[in-house]
Amino acid sequence: MDRNNDTTGAPATGGGGLYAIDAEALFRKYGPMVLRRCRQMLGDPDAAADAAQAVFVKVFEKRYTLRAEYPSSLLWRIATNHCLNMIRERTLRNEVAGSDALLSAIACSDDLEERVGGRNLLQKLFGSHPESSRVIAMLHYVDGMTLEETAREVGMSVSGVRKRLRSLREALSEIDVSL
Repeated sequence: MDRNNDTTGAPATGGGGLYAIDAEALFRKYGPMVLRRCRQMLGDPDAAADAAQAVFVKVFEKRYTLRAEYPSSLLWRIATNHCLNMIRERTLRNEVAGSDALLSAIACSDDLEERVGGRNLLQKLFGSHPESSRVIAMLHYVDGMTLEETAREVGMSVSGVRKRLRSLREALSEIDVSL
């Protein structure tokens, strides 16, 4: 067995106990399969190409700890998980972008009726939440602070800030918006 071309985990360092996967050989053999999987999940060819590249970067970085007894299954699982993470991130960004767009529409409105409607919307949104939730929302969404910075500023944990923001987003999605 040629140790240089073995992708199944043969000793790569002359028997020092370390096993390495040949990421380049896996890329040549399974690259098209990974790219198809990423395209299938993401629907965007550019995002799929980026995702497929990230999959093989992960394989390369973990080449000494991964076991490639069944390389196609390993790569399929890594590609699937990476794409799911990308979809989750995209969904979260869209939720925040939607909230930001709504807040911007309220803040930048020139029409008195729209401003009054926006004020009413904000009263509905913040009416059932503690005052500190308003502060958290302003610091994070308007001032652009990170979750960590916001948590430090209001004296809460990051998870507490995240829960408050999630609660506000959920409440905003339940309010009938007719701006």
